[in-house]
Amino acid sequence: MKNIIIYDTTLRDGSQTEGISFTVSDKLKITQKLDDLGVHYVEGGWPGSNPKDQEYFKLAKKLKLKHAKVAAFGSTRRANIKPSEDVNLNELIASDAKTLTIFGKSWDLHVTDVIKTTLDENLKMIYDSVSFLKKAQREVFYDAEHFFDGYKRNPKYALKAIQAAQEGGADCIVLCDTNGGTLPQEVSEIVTEAKKKLKAPLGIHTHNDLDMGVANSLAAVEAGAIQIQGTFCGLGERCGNADLCTIVGILHTKLKIPSIADKNVKKLMETAYFISEIANYKLPDNQAFVGHSAFAHKGGVHIDAMLKNPVAYEHIDPSTVGNHRRFVTSELAGKMPIILKAEKLGVLLDKKSTQTQQLLKELQEKEHRGYQFEAADASFELFLKRSLSKYKPFFNLEGFKVSSERRVDGKVFAEASVRLNVNGKERFSAAEGDGPVDALDKALRRVLLEFYPNLEHMHLTDYKVRVLNTNEGTAARVRVLVESQDANDSWTTVGVHENIIEASWEALTDSVEYKLLKDQEKK
Repeated sequence: MKNIIIYDTTLRDGSQTEGISFTVSDKLKITQKLDDLGVHYVEGGWPGSNPKDQEYFKLAKKLKLKHAKVAAFGSTRRANIKPSEDVNLNELIASDAKTLTIFGKSWDLHVTDVIKTTLDENLKMIYDSVSFLKKAQREVFYDAEHFFDGYKRNPKYALKAIQAAQEGGADCIVLCDTNGGTLPQEVSEIVTEAKKKLKAPLGIHTHNDLDMGVANSLAAVEAGAIQIQGTFCGLGERCGNADLCTIVGILHTKLKIPSIADKNVKKLMETAYFISEIANYKLPDNQAFVGHSAFAHKGGVHIDAMLKNPVAYEHIDPSTVGNHRRFVTSELAGKMPIILKAEKLGVLLDKKSTQTQQLLKELQEKEHRGYQFEAADASFELFLKRSLSKYKPFFNLEGFKVSSERRVDGKVFAEASVRLNVNGKERFSAAEGDGPVDALDKALRRVLLEFYPNLEHMHLTDYKVRVLNTNEGTAARVRVLVESQDANDSWTTVGVHENIIEASWEALTDSVEYKLLKDQEKK
């Protein structure tokens, strides 16, 4: 079977995710990262729609890409005008992108009810636009928008629409499940029928409204499609697009169908976190292949089986996609997580040794106080290294102060000051924040960035508070969980105290310590 062409549309379709907006600089960084992974095409945006995308295409020409071709996106000409008069088509050519992708209507409902033209004129729009761009010596992909819905309502017309693109000279015709409402069996049957009518290569572009974007993409491949369009992390409008992380993972590990180079598949997790970091989007822990919990084992029975044979509870070797196996610490797991993590630190512990028993006792005491290490693996690793004297703290607290004020105008004001000793040097900083924890975090970082500039590349992605003993009322102990992320990974830390600020400080400083320790160990 031929290699599957991976066409990434994170920078366009992915940017339509609610709450996400990429700067030009963001888009250039992501383009470079996708090229490093070995993606074949990166759709940079729609140059005819906004100045930002126009600037991107100007700057993208300066990138030294090894694998990826940058594609510009647009639509067919408007009704009842010549292609040469269409601003959008001319902007595509002016972008200087060597690959141009345009979409057109395949569903008769959209022709008559949305763009308000005739069925014949729509076919001419498709043919004219593709042939006009081909005459400009460009590679042209045609996205048949709403193809599957159109085929189910009027198969004859939907096929005529993609045949018009073929006659115009399209290099690949991409069948789009734009509403995301088609089932895999339907995709398979419809792609098979479309393939009978075309000589041009077929591609697939699916949305995830039924949570079947990946399944539908793979069904299309099995029916003969050779190009898959999607986004990293499944970003996209509504429920998102087909997730290229999962698609590439399945192609290589399950279907044994090549797409990106085999040696690059292990960069999947790194790429996913890089993009989610820039997008300020939390990658779900249970994300297939690349999620933080994708290869995490908690139950004692599972862990015991994994130690005997990893195949017992893992469908692939995690390192294949750049991930790693984790044994989660909890009351269900016993001593094994302690022994295994100590082994990674170069310390061999025996189940029956005094040291192991003491570590387990300390762990159980902490869990009795409310620490939840199964949800805070970073704090557990720090706990173990502190207990085994395996690292020197990166800073020491001299003191901190936090205050909150509600003003007459209703604005709530928070301020924090922090005094630290870093490598024998005392430093003081103060910061304002939306709340006391935010102010404390900013003051802490303001001091540490002088000594550890790599902290600029991490941020907090989640903050949770839980009251542990509600019968104590306002004096109850609270547990704070802080999740942090950088361009490569995410981690969670925990703090417990009767004072919510103290619990937050513990979780915050653990998070920073873990980041610094992680980076130090990479050197």
